[in-house]
Amino acid sequence: MVDSAPRPTPDLGRLLRPASVAIVGASATRGALGNSVLRNLDRSGFSGEVHLVNPKRPVIDGRQSLESIHDLPEGVDVAVLAIPGSAVLPAIEAAAARKVGAAIIFSAGFAEGGDAGMQAQREIARIAREAGMIVEGPNCLGMTNFVDGVPLTFVEIPQVRKAPGRNIALVSQSGAMAIVETTTLIAKELGLSYFVSTGNEAATGVEDYVGALLEDDDVQIVGMIVEQFRDPARFLSLAHRAREIGKPIVLLHPGQSAAARESAATHTGAMAGDWKLMEAKVRDAGVILAEDLEELGDVLDLAARCRTPPVGGCAVLTESGAFKALTLDLCDRIGLELPTPNAAAGAALREAMPDFIPVSNPMDLTAQALVDPGLYRRALEGLLRDPQFGSVVFAIIQTDHETSARKFPAVIDAVEQLRPDVPVVFAGMDDGAEVQPEYIRRLRELGVPYFPSADRALRALRRFGEAAGRMRERSVAPPVAIDVGASGTIPEYRAKDLLAPAGIPFPEAGFATDLDQARTIASQIGYPVAIKAQSAGLSHKSDAGGVLLDIGSDAELEVAWARLFANVASHAPDLALDGVLVERMGPRGTELIVGARNDADWGPVSLVGFGGVQAELYRDVRLLSPDLSPAAIEAELLQLKGAALLTGFRGSPPLDIAAVARLVERLGRVVRGTGEILEIDLNPVVVFPEGQGCVALDALVTVA
Repeated sequence: MVDSAPRPTPDLGRLLRPASVAIVGASATRGALGNSVLRNLDRSGFSGEVHLVNPKRPVIDGRQSLESIHDLPEGVDVAVLAIPGSAVLPAIEAAAARKVGAAIIFSAGFAEGGDAGMQAQREIARIAREAGMIVEGPNCLGMTNFVDGVPLTFVEIPQVRKAPGRNIALVSQSGAMAIVETTTLIAKELGLSYFVSTGNEAATGVEDYVGALLEDDDVQIVGMIVEQFRDPARFLSLAHRAREIGKPIVLLHPGQSAAARESAATHTGAMAGDWKLMEAKVRDAGVILAEDLEELGDVLDLAARCRTPPVGGCAVLTESGAFKALTLDLCDRIGLELPTPNAAAGAALREAMPDFIPVSNPMDLTAQALVDPGLYRRALEGLLRDPQFGSVVFAIIQTDHETSARKFPAVIDAVEQLRPDVPVVFAGMDDGAEVQPEYIRRLRELGVPYFPSADRALRALRRFGEAAGRMRERSVAPPVAIDVGASGTIPEYRAKDLLAPAGIPFPEAGFATDLDQARTIASQIGYPVAIKAQSAGLSHKSDAGGVLLDIGSDAELEVAWARLFANVASHAPDLALDGVLVERMGPRGTELIVGARNDADWGPVSLVGFGGVQAELYRDVRLLSPDLSPAAIEAELLQLKGAALLTGFRGSPPLDIAAVARLVERLGRVVRGTGEILEIDLNPVVVFPEGQGCVALDALVTVA
């Protein structure tokens, strides 16, 4: 089982806020990495000490240069290594000897370059660990501290300072994406504290940077681009800490496809794991998971400008009936609620609107605001009377300068006068329309994000609001430890004996090693029965003809017994069965699959979804934190694509989802309390009508 205890965060102060910098590989050649770092420092007005190291050039741009790292004064905060990969190891050793606090390694060709590169990277880690040195990279673009003006990167970075309000720190394993997203955030006029490109993370990983940045007073939001978490348990602990102190983490994590996971392994030396499991775990910890780079920037924009998260439904004010329909379609697809205005809001809106504008959500203001710009304020004022609305979107046609000049000041005036407590977002419907920049700037100053399209605004609101409202109820029941007493695959009859005392419901059954025992069990539990071949080496019994159903009498049992053994012998001639499980047949019902596992990286997790063909074809399953309460599990069950089958589809009776939720909770308690368990699979679990419970027909347990 994964150790979830938080590990200490190393002191990154000498890297993030250095008073002295050495550029190893300094150069007078424009475009050379060492020259670019020096130019960045000069342009930013860095007031600390700068030491240049180049064995071939004693003077660089009129500055004295040292021949070797060994000539540096002891205790320089950061050494930037702008040198070939082959020279990195000796440079790291020399920096450690001079008690350098941190090193930034630009060079590539390490873990992502094969066995030799991996070995060199491990050596970097060893030296850093023994010297207590922070190492950023290798294969990175460096970092920039925007608060103090310290750009330790070879990419030319604009001089952006910490802005009033909520400031963003960006941490990315990809250097290119770090620069791309930084450029995006600067264009949005957002406040930035840091950007850090972590690269291959030989000695210092994203978890270290996040741990340090969460405790930095100049950081209110953390944006991340991560291909692999090397210490998932620690990241989850940090994510819980971030939620506790009110600093949102917005994460972009490639790897949903097999091709993307393979690419990650060659890119940063990452060995990407199960994306769906990662998704379930980080979302449960309160992390906002963005779908792509565009959405990452959009959600960060909302998080930085909105005083409160957009929790609850959304109200949309637009100027097109067709767009109203499009919005209804989009919000239905993405799961963003558009409540109908309540009585108070409806009455206020009806009084404020011309008769020809119906009160609805979205509400089509038509072109009336061109002749009556005060309509925007009256509409917003009415909507703010309804606590259902956690956000309001102005989806406005901009067209040209003249049209914008009539609309924007009215919207700005409405926000300025009403000072809404909920997020208000402006979305232009015609991307590319000419809009005076001062209007957009004024909206942003008022905490109103500006989006070039309403679709992007609505998607970002859904992402942000979902995470902010995801404080799910936890189970009050303690974990359950069971004595598994073995390793490897545990056959069904033993798995059921282990799990039944934990409250997992199974059919009445008995274990038989000969036909006479089978007859006795069948007479006790009552026909019809099923018989199932039992062996740790026969996980998929049905494939071997090892499951026979609907046996109705002693005579049928004798025939079935012989046939079962013949089937298994034909399928696996060398397999010796432990015996046969004789189990009472029950009524038919809807089949689910329920499972749990202890993942080596992410720890315990539960799974529930539809079984049979739906599980294989549609993958209609939910991965859940194993400590959710039954009520929270019921809510997750209703998020399944086939949830209508549980609640009474086409006149069928509603099913006993409360019983399923109790089963899932109990299985979660077992997997949380028994770290030796690798996986539990209950498939199928048959669910009966409401009040009649559920039963697990098969059980498979794998133990480390």
